[in-house]
Amino acid sequence: MYRFTFLFLFSVQLQAALIERLWLTHASNDCGRITISWETEQPGASMVEYGTSEALGQAVSVDDAVTIHHVEIPIGRGGVRHFYRVRSGADASAISSFRGYAGDELRVGIFADRGYARDRDLSVLVKEDLNLLLTAGDNVASLHEKGIEGTKAFSALIDSQRDLFRSTPFMPVLGNHDREMTPRGSQPPDHPVYDVDAVAFRSFFPLPEDGWKWRLDLPRFGVRFLALDASHTRDQGTTWQTNHPIAKSSVQYGWYAKEVVQMDVPFLITLDNEQNALMRGYDGGAWLPLFLQCSAVITGYGYFGERAEVEGVPFFNTCLKGNGDLYKDPKSVFVTREDNYILLTLTRDAAQMKVEIKNFAGDVLDVREISRR
Repeated sequence: MYRFTFLFLFSVQLQAALIERLWLTHASNDCGRITISWETEQPGASMVEYGTSEALGQAVSVDDAVTIHHVEIPIGRGGVRHFYRVRSGADASAISSFRGYAGDELRVGIFADRGYARDRDLSVLVKEDLNLLLTAGDNVASLHEKGIEGTKAFSALIDSQRDLFRSTPFMPVLGNHDREMTPRGSQPPDHPVYDVDAVAFRSFFPLPEDGWKWRLDLPRFGVRFLALDASHTRDQGTTWQTNHPIAKSSVQYGWYAKEVVQMDVPFLITLDNEQNALMRGYDGGAWLPLFLQCSAVITGYGYFGERAEVEGVPFFNTCLKGNGDLYKDPKSVFVTREDNYILLTLTRDAAQMKVEIKNFAGDVLDVREISRR
């Protein structure tokens, strides 16, 4: 009897677990490569099997024993739908797939402030059949909530809509809540409240450049995305500081200034998590001339949806929670208090990109056509 019990327990331990928490990102500027990520309870090696059919046929392995796995695979810039399965020891996932960028139309979704809108059903984004999913910051509420501390906060984000994140490359942008280590309080405390280096965020999401700022190119469609690290910028120099410096003398400003003057792409989109009007006026208005070289600037600062217009350049605000405080831009031409997200659509060699602010019923609340730079 005792021997039977022991053998039964031992055989249960050897059963393979189904890996279900998967997410896709680009760890480099090259959209011809994609990084498959997943988590396991126990440290182990990593393998991704992949191909252009469910037969798979190719594989990449990493021997390091880890619990958060990141494996980059080549997908090329053409081809068809891509299929993959991940393995770590005896554990494996089901076969999943994603679109890539081989078609003639590009569909990009952008949301913000998921941290305080966790009850919103992101399946509406699955229905959009996106090629790429971006954010404008505040992907989680904090890194100190009981039970979902540190990287567990981002695990909970992935679990909220597993079908979306396993089938759509996901490129998040940092907000202040994505690095909040302790409650903020009413006055700056003696200790830093935010992890400026965003260690948990960067360990969970393998992103290009420094991770806290990044660039992604989609040359088939002539689009470049630039992600800035900007949120609560008035708190620079205090224990409430959330982001890397953005003054005109900063590394981040210098990097961005070099990027926006490059005219090798017709569409340039900037994303950050700070109030648009505040960013335009920061450091004596140093950022405004740079923003005016973009096709559009998109932030997730406040709990509303908005489009402002400055010298022909649209400045958008988007938020999954649309019923909060309204910080209206002085240059605003459209505002909504509905829960909302942004959809960018573009065809190959198109003269214009379409930017729509949509609600969760899929209704278009505002639309703006953006011409090539």
